[in-house]
Amino acid sequence: MSYRKAAYKRDFSFVQLSITYVAMPDRLPPLTALRAFDAAARHMSFAKAAEELNVTPAALSFQIKSLEEHLGEPLFRRLNRAVELTEAGRTLAPGAAEGFEILGDAWRATRRLQDNSTLTVTAGPAFTAKWLAPRLYEFARAHPEIDLRFSATLRMMDFDRDEVDVAIRFGLGPDEGLWSLPLRNEWLTPVMTPELAEKYTTPESLTEAPLLFDESLHFITPPCDWPAWFASQGIDFAPSHGAHFSQADHAVDAALAGVGVALGRRAVIVTDLHAGRLVAPFKTAIGIQGRFRFVCAKGTEDRPQIKAFRDWFMGEIEKTSYVSEGFEIIPVEEISLK
Repeated sequence: MSYRKAAYKRDFSFVQLSITYVAMPDRLPPLTALRAFDAAARHMSFAKAAEELNVTPAALSFQIKSLEEHLGEPLFRRLNRAVELTEAGRTLAPGAAEGFEILGDAWRATRRLQDNSTLTVTAGPAFTAKWLAPRLYEFARAHPEIDLRFSATLRMMDFDRDEVDVAIRFGLGPDEGLWSLPLRNEWLTPVMTPELAEKYTTPESLTEAPLLFDESLHFITPPCDWPAWFASQGIDFAPSHGAHFSQADHAVDAALAGVGVALGRRAVIVTDLHAGRLVAPFKTAIGIQGRFRFVCAKGTEDRPQIKAFRDWFMGEIEKTSYVSEGFEIIPVEEISLK
């Protein structure tokens, strides 16, 4: 009986040792050591990595050494005045960088969930300048508790990485993986100052007018441009000479200055039409396939500040719906170019 008990103890201790030996390599090393390695791998310098992490080079070197001991082989080759990654280091570096990026995105997104007083919105420069900016005082007055921040850019912002809450996007979409609310269809029509409208009174007369070209819609097909609008009037005219602008609001600003006639997008011209600074004398417009969308991350659409902004935004759109009244809007795909 005593021999069997002794044998059992020996066997048990052997099994325990084997399990411990196999499991140790799968245990993740300390996060601080991985962070030190990630910084050093990006900079290829212990000194610069230590500066980024606000630690001493000795402390950073100690963290990397502990990581190498945990792995059981070196991650860097120490040269005289430089370091280089070993094969193990090159294998680990991409995963470590991606892991910290994902962790950082998740942490920032989680922190924003706790903040109901700040709202960051991104939209294109033209839409921001001509539609949003003139109306923002209404939202600020109705919601003084919300700190509203804007990023006017054409860059496709990442809701986690760029810490953006809402995007007003224009185009064809789709907005995969996001909550997206399509807005009113867009159209274009010739706009000019009242003074120029007295001179160019018919669609045919515009063939003699100084025309302004908005090139911001070149990604839309079929093309929504001057040849398409003239074709909608039964006029075979394909102008190319004139001032060309990469931003829609710049073309409209030139029209406001009396430089010429712009083919203005509804959302970009509505404020100036309402104020009488511009007129749209010809009641034919081209319907664009692309449209604006109100976009946010899925699951955030009912956060208090996002819902408040969405409700205000949709209300403002309804206030300007009258601008389409009286227009014959011809879908661009139905226009035949000769």
